[in-house]
Parts: sequence; C-alpha cells; structure tokens
Amino acid sequence: MLSHILLDITETAVQTASTAVDTTAKMNIFDLAVKGGWIMIVLGVLSIIAVYLFIERYLALNKAFKEDQSFMTSIKNFIHKGDVQSARNLTSTNNSPIGKMLDKGLSRLGKPLNDINQAVENVGKLEVARLENGISIIGTIAGIGPSLGFLGTVTGMVKAFFAMSKAGNNIDITLLSGGIYEAMITTVGGLIVGILANFMYSILVGRISQIITLLEARTMEFMDILHEPA
Repeated sequence: MLSHILLDITETAVQTASTAVDTTAKMNIFDLAVKGGWIMIVLGVLSIIAVYLFIERYLALNKAFKEDQSFMTSIKNFIHKGDVQSARNLTSTNNSPIGKMLDKGLSRLGKPLNDINQAVENVGKLEVARLENGISIIGTIAGIGPSLGFLGTVTGMVKAFFAMSKAGNNIDITLLSGGIYEAMITTVGGLIVGILANFMYSILVGRISQIITLLEARTMEFMDILHEPA
C-alpha cells in the first residue's frame, strides 16, 4: 500500500517537472523581448551601441597601450648624440600617443624646459581626450538602462490596472498577466543592460587610467633626458 502511494507521488512529481521544463523551454529570449514591448527594443538598441563602442574603444586603448621597449632608448641615444633630426624621424613614424608627445617636445628643443614640458603635457591631454571619445556614452547607457526598465515597469502596471478598471466585476487573471509580464520583463532587461554597460565602462576607465600613468611616466623620462648633460 505504501509503495503504491510513493509510486503515485513520484509519477505526479515527474509529470509536474516535465510540464515545468516544457514551459521553460518555450520561453526563449525573443519571446521575452516581444512580451516586454517597445521599451525592450530601445534597450536592445542601447545594448548593441554599448557593445560596439566597448569593442572599438577597447581595441583602440590596447593599441595605444602597446609600447616598443627600445623606443625611449633610441630617443635618448639620438638626443645625447645631438642628432635631433633622427629622433624626430623616429617619433614621426610612431603613431602612438607617446610618439606624438615626444615629437612635440623635440620640435620645441631650444626653448625653456618648462615650455617643452607644457607642450608635451598638452599633447598628452589631447590624446587622452581622443581615447576617451565614446566612453561617456557607455556610462550614459549604464545609467539610463535601469531607468528605462523602471519606466516599462510603470507602464506595464498602468496597463494592468487599466484592464482591471475596464473589467469591472469580471476581473480575470488573464487581463492582468499581460501588463504584469511586461512590467517584470522590462525591469529585468533594464537591469541587465545597466549592469553590463557599467561593467564595460569600468573596464575602459581602468584602461584609460593605465594609459595616463604610462604617458606621465614617459613625459618625466623625456624631461630627465633633456636635463642630462650631453
């Protein structure tokens, strides 16, 4: 008798689990996005923009961070030999931020060291600003993503309560499910976009900080070379 009861319970549990799996399998990402309404389209576009900018900026920052270990040594040797033209030829062929900074510094040789240092720093600031181009957009998306999700939550709940007001005493759960479903999906979508964009933004900002440190170090090294006796 007990074995029959346990068998019935097991069969019921298996059937329930199978039904749950079937229901979950039918809920793919596309269906969820469609249920979320127009706000999910906006969130999708924003996520594509954020990913594109992240990849483009990350590759640009990695390129800017790469450094030829012999570059500064060659510049130092040329300056000590008094061969400024060869040093400028080397910096002009180096399209990195460091190359542009040192090229500006070499073009100012003969002027006070403070003027040279200021010119080099100004070029460095321009290069950093160029590298930061587009990163602020990712930060903006990180901020407005959750806000858009919350907007979808509000509009979804408005739809649900509007359906309740129209139904009067004939309130059916199906009248509420659509609005509530939209409210929950947009909330999840907004949070996902916001979290991912914030994560990408943090990576890029950290990379920018590393590049700034590198540029400052090379500026100091260049000025030390100019201070050294020939």
